[in-house]
Amino acid sequence: MSAATTRSRTQRTPRTPDRLCAEAIGLARAAAEEAAAPGVVGEHVEVVVEGDRVVTHLFECKEMGYRGWRWAVTVARASRAKVVTLDETVLLPGPDALLAPEWVPWSERLRPGDMGPGDLLPTDAEDLRLEPGYSGEDEPPPNSVLSEDMAERVEAEDAEVTAGAPADLTVSPARGSLAAIADELGLRRARVLSRYGLHTAADRWEEAYGPKTAMAQAAPAPCVSCGFLVPIGGSLGQAFGVCANEFGPADGRVVSLSYGCGGHSEAAVMPKPPRPAPPVLDETKVDVLPLRPAPDSGSVLPVGVGEDLGHS
Repeated sequence: MSAATTRSRTQRTPRTPDRLCAEAIGLARAAAEEAAAPGVVGEHVEVVVEGDRVVTHLFECKEMGYRGWRWAVTVARASRAKVVTLDETVLLPGPDALLAPEWVPWSERLRPGDMGPGDLLPTDAEDLRLEPGYSGEDEPPPNSVLSEDMAERVEAEDAEVTAGAPADLTVSPARGSLAAIADELGLRRARVLSRYGLHTAADRWEEAYGPKTAMAQAAPAPCVSCGFLVPIGGSLGQAFGVCANEFGPADGRVVSLSYGCGGHSEAAVMPKPPRPAPPVLDETKVDVLPLRPAPDSGSVLPVGVGEDLGHS
């Protein structure tokens, strides 16, 4: 429908409701109670004009759990007819109705830690975090005996010799090819992490155990110099490792090389506390001071109580 058609229909919609349709409140209430139940349909709210001789009566809904909802009963009248007929009855939400939240797909609702034992998490075929593990670098040339065209010819010639079709037989990769080497090393996978998948994983790990965390800011040294760091392979090994300190906060987790904690291997040797300097005045000892000199000194006579010091 074009905008002009919609605008023309809007302009033709009457603002004043049809009198007979607007007065058919009893018919509308009976239809609403038949669709719901007696006592559930509340007071009449308003009349909404839908078109020529077509109006909708709105009634409050007193059903438990449907706060703010309305019973909408549409009635109509034919041209030059005096009988109002029922069109439809529905339950619609009002402006302040209690509505359920918007539906979100499970793939967007899933959060880390939601999976439990026995749960399966299907991966989308177009997942941006993954890319095909076989890049096609060892694809044989068209004129090679291993090409698809040559293989079809061989299958056609050997169809009568083999018990089953060659396409159904297990074909091992050509010796010396990248696929054969990957099979021998056990590294051949259908899909591997893409560059986007690597970046998102690195951002997620660095946010949890990276240099900007409070633990790393207070650490004595980064993990790159810690003896408990277990290196990992691949391109992520240039920036991450696995913590193997059972007393550390990131034991068994992937940590950034710039991360750190108080369990650093070189921080285990604690420096000895410094010894304080000896005090100038030792107040912990008692100095013995004689009140009178020894008898053999003879140089100083004892002073008697009440004697005149000015006379011999």
